[in-house]
Amino acid sequence: MSKAKLFWDGRSQAVRLPEEFQFEGQEVDIERVGNTLVLKPVVEQVKADLAEDEWAWLDRLPKGGFDQDFIDATEEEGVQQERPGLDKLFK
Repeated sequence: MSKAKLFWDGRSQAVRLPEEFQFEGQEVDIERVGNTLVLKPVVEQVKADLAEDEWAWLDRLPKGGFDQDFIDATEEEGVQQERPGLDKLFK
């Protein structure tokens, strides 16, 4: 388990996070769960980061294409379900 240093900044207590735990942005959300404090990235910042590069996940797809099992699964046609009770809703 890593440790962080506590210090005072004026009248506020602060925590100096080790580099591997640092957050992006200027603020975090904080929540008390029992005797534990939970820090989370501010949702608006996360949304802004995602919107900035919402297609970046495509760059992480396998470069050599997909394996045959994946391709076969995407080409399978599903079986149409019979639901007579719903027929009257779509007339």
